[in-house]
Amino acid sequence: MAGNESQKTFAAKGLFISLMAVTCLLIAGIILLLWWLQGTGLASVHPSLPRIVGVMLILVAGSVILATALLVLTTITGKDIPGTRLLRAAAIRLLLPVIEFFGKIAGIPRDTIRQSFIAMNNSLVLSRRFRLKPDRIMILLPHCLQLAECDIKITGDINKCLRCGRCDIAGLADLAEKYRIDIFVVTGGTLARKVIREKRPKLVVAVACEGDLTSGIRDCYPLPVLGILNDRPHGPCFNTAVDTRKIDEALRMVLE
Repeated sequence: MAGNESQKTFAAKGLFISLMAVTCLLIAGIILLLWWLQGTGLASVHPSLPRIVGVMLILVAGSVILATALLVLTTITGKDIPGTRLLRAAAIRLLLPVIEFFGKIAGIPRDTIRQSFIAMNNSLVLSRRFRLKPDRIMILLPHCLQLAECDIKITGDINKCLRCGRCDIAGLADLAEKYRIDIFVVTGGTLARKVIREKRPKLVVAVACEGDLTSGIRDCYPLPVLGILNDRPHGPCFNTAVDTRKIDEALRMVLE
């Protein structure tokens, strides 16, 4: 069973890794193509200019390819290779929109790409081998995990939950209590950012859909975020669910 989960996780990361590699090769190729097209014009300025610019662009293209290789190696091996933290920033801030664009051209659904990105991000975060005290970790949950028919609104204070067991909030509250970790139910990115600013955790374990997790990981950088996708048996943003065991496993990987 564990082997099947490992294969699924690797396959999920593999899509983003492949798209990232192809995207970086395309970027490198475009850089060199532009240099080749501009060679005549550069030579008219100075005979040596095409060669100088060419060497510089080759170095840039080579750096892009090397950066991709390091990210791929870190993701596959799970080891924190020096320099990959900066590359994670590049993947989050710069590459993801470009990869989504090329993925759209190739007919790959955006949510599928984002699922793969989240899996890769989690690998890069876990490669840092965090060992944190419980008060340095925060769990963030979307309000749609709470049963829509529930009269008790727990946004901002999950302790109001009566633990009736009709939704996953009870199990998540028990989990946070077990590990003595702060847990918050938020209504969106604005409230999530406010809570993070006030509590200043060293790591966040967040539950959300592909879009919210991706934007959250991007907005929180350089704060590391472990993303757990929710289940949506009734559609988006309504009576969603999450496998509590996945959050438990993520916490055990980063707790001191």
